[in-house]
Amino acid sequence: MSASSQSPATPSGFTPTGTIASHTDRRRVVFATVVGTTVEWYDFFIYATAVGLVFGQLFFAPLGANSAIVAFATVGVSFLFRPLGAFLAGHFGDKYGRKVVLMWTLILMGAATALIGLLPTYEAIGVWAPILLVLLRILQGVSAGGEWGGAVLMAVEHAPKKRRGAFGASPQIGVPLGLLLASGVMALMAMIAPGDAFLVWGWRIPFLLSIVLILVGYYIRRRVEESPVFAELAIRKEKARMPIVTLFRKHSLLVLIAALVFAGNNAVGYMTTGGYIQGYSTNPDGPIGLERGPVLWAVTGSAVTWLLSTLAAGFVSDRIGRRNTYIIGWILQLVGVFTLFPLVNTGDIWMLFLGLAILTIGLGFTYGPQAALYSELFPASIRFSGVSISYAIGAILGGAFAPTIATALVQATGSTQSVTWYLAGMTVVGLLATLLLRDRSGIPLGPDHEAEQSVSPIYGLAKA
Repeated sequence: MSASSQSPATPSGFTPTGTIASHTDRRRVVFATVVGTTVEWYDFFIYATAVGLVFGQLFFAPLGANSAIVAFATVGVSFLFRPLGAFLAGHFGDKYGRKVVLMWTLILMGAATALIGLLPTYEAIGVWAPILLVLLRILQGVSAGGEWGGAVLMAVEHAPKKRRGAFGASPQIGVPLGLLLASGVMALMAMIAPGDAFLVWGWRIPFLLSIVLILVGYYIRRRVEESPVFAELAIRKEKARMPIVTLFRKHSLLVLIAALVFAGNNAVGYMTTGGYIQGYSTNPDGPIGLERGPVLWAVTGSAVTWLLSTLAAGFVSDRIGRRNTYIIGWILQLVGVFTLFPLVNTGDIWMLFLGLAILTIGLGFTYGPQAALYSELFPASIRFSGVSISYAIGAILGGAFAPTIATALVQATGSTQSVTWYLAGMTVVGLLATLLLRDRSGIPLGPDHEAEQSVSPIYGLAKA
């Protein structure tokens, strides 16, 4: 087939070799990826922020002293359903394309988030309030499980070979941008509706705002072409019939190791994205008792440093490789873990911000290269399944119950030092998993190179 010939399966602007037409198209892909993932993670994190601030009181009050633990556990419950979202998205994404999956995950997340903003509290409808809250959180988990893999592949598979790290950082910065937006909107509402007004109606506005954000994200994503790698697979009719079965039959160990890489980052990141620091530092019965507004603004500021370090790590990984960038990141993250609580426990809002800012530098360097790293680990025909399921399992092993574990550790020991050692242990797990993987920066991603892509990147193994 000549480069000028066009199959019905070929998106406009692409050639059968998987090249993209112009720099304008590439910029559109990056912009759409950033906006879409920001909206998705805003929706996901606004729940976690609300858990740390109001859900314990409004939905789980009858549980008394255990209300905070149970409320944080609902954050983790959604992670248990991420694999379902990843399995569904991976299957349909490898069979029908990355773009269609991204559209549906955006809609599902937005609908669930907006409905949370309309939920009556326990005082109004009793036990049905927490039940409905958990069900909607589960839908958020299913959506989040499917979102990341599609966004990553749209960015990385469109990227020039030498700029995959930079392009792959675009969906990654959606996480700190989502946290920034969620914390910023919550902080603004704490100012507009202080005190009891925040508990009555102020917390609901950020959830209802999701309706507007979803419409914007949907419009932008509709204008992006399908991934060139999938377009070529569609032309050749080489799509895997049962991609998940193939993945686990040939690459199960790789999925586990890749998941552990993410777990090391995710457990630490969920100290803020899971709402733990917000709840710990504003608890009026706790050791610090800071005001809600300043803490939210400190978290918002730390999201900026997280964003910048994530973006920088993507560019750095194009220069020195994904593996080396990760190793630097794990060292930086370990420094952040050991300085976090000593600074937070001073009770000074500026020290709290400094602790979070230091932590987010390491978080950025262990998250920014992840899109490119994951995309280069798996063969083209099962790549969506590979990256999505690895990510979802890593989220369960890492962040799913990190806030709940941290809350339980402090209650059991009376000290945050136990939380520090828990987070340090998870960081070391991520480092060891990284050391097991060869660097595959720049490996060809197209279907012509499936044989090369199928060679295991795990040290000591010749074939997956």
